[in-house]
Amino acid sequence: GEAAMMEYLQQNIKFPLAAREQGITGTVYVKFIVNKKGEVVNIELLRGIGGGCEEVAIKAIRNMPKWNPGMQNGEPVNVEFNLPVSFLLH
Repeated sequence: GEAAMMEYLQQNIKFPLAAREQGITGTVYVKFIVNKKGEVVNIELLRGIGGGCEEVAIKAIRNMPKWNPGMQNGEPVNVEFNLPVSFLLH
């Protein structure tokens, strides 16, 4: 589910050094589809912030483990996600 996805992303996204050095923070928005087989496909950057953050977010999404596909009327269906990925310096 979404909680597992957020945990996966927190563990697999590292703040890019270039962005850290340049003080770049913000949110990258990525769109993707979980298809009927549970695979992540059609990854598309909607909005980036620079410093390599887009590449890090897309790579983490591309490498996500298979999902349980969305179901509608007992049948697997494609599900589209718009995912915000925040890069914040602490």
